[in-house]
Amino acid sequence: MQIEIRGAEKLSFRERQVVTLKEMGYSTERIAAKLKLSPSSVGTLYNRARSKGYQVVIVIPGHNLGLFDVEEEEELGE
Repeated sequence: MQIEIRGAEKLSFRERQVVTLKEMGYSTERIAAKLKLSPSSVGTLYNRARSKGYQVVIVIPGHNLGLFDVEEEEELGE
């Protein structure tokens, strides 16, 4: 799986870190521990990033969905 954040240039470095981990399913507490921040700082960064507007695009290879085997996907150029 690959995550693309469109509009990331609008976000600060820390906002990008928080958004990436949040979109990957990490809890606020886990993000806070990983980035050595307080949970309230994580919440603030996430809300600030959301107000700036960004779009997350998730690219899931076909073999992860059981649509293609790895060899077929390589032939298709994925």
